[in-house]
Amino acid sequence: MSVETNNRSDEKVWTRGRIMSVAASLAVILPLAIVSYHIGDFVPVATATTPNPVNANAPAPAPAVPAAPPTLTELPPQVSVAPLKDAKGSSFKLADFFGKVTVVNLWATWCGPCRREIPELVKLHKEFHSRGVEMVGLTTENPDASAEKVRKFIQDFQIDYRIGWAPGEVAAPLMQGHEAIPQTFVISRDGWILKHFVGFSAANTAAQLKQALEDALK
Repeated sequence: MSVETNNRSDEKVWTRGRIMSVAASLAVILPLAIVSYHIGDFVPVATATTPNPVNANAPAPAPAVPAAPPTLTELPPQVSVAPLKDAKGSSFKLADFFGKVTVVNLWATWCGPCRREIPELVKLHKEFHSRGVEMVGLTTENPDASAEKVRKFIQDFQIDYRIGWAPGEVAAPLMQGHEAIPQTFVISRDGWILKHFVGFSAANTAAQLKQALEDALK
């Protein structure tokens, strides 16, 4: 009887030992299993980045400045050699004036700004002609329909420089997409367009044109 009692006691001790061992194992394995579970199911989530702080006192960035177009444009060869006709019926071409500073003015008898500009051109021609400047006025009107009006205009405005007509093959390349007139070009001795004026300003154009001629003669 005593032996049986001892056997049961040993069984109880063994059972407690197994329970403690299993509990200890679970204490180690369970956290690892939980970590493994979360790692296996981890999905990366995009996080918002905090923008750099803005200094309210910092100067605003300078706006982008587009590249300036070239200031010199060569007079197109087809323009310089195109046959022109003046109000007296004589033939000429712009290439005849190479070697001199030349002013080419595109205008029309019906153009209000042209009527205000031409007296200034007459003054400039008187001042600069003796210094080697040639001035040419080319009307964009139809030569057949405007011949008498142009001749009368020359008399009324006392124009003493050459006046003729600008055919389409001359006017279009010079105007470069600007349809408004007047347009005035200062051309160097070797055929480069130094200045291109579109329109006329009583306050500015004459002075700017005079300065362009002074610069071209240097």
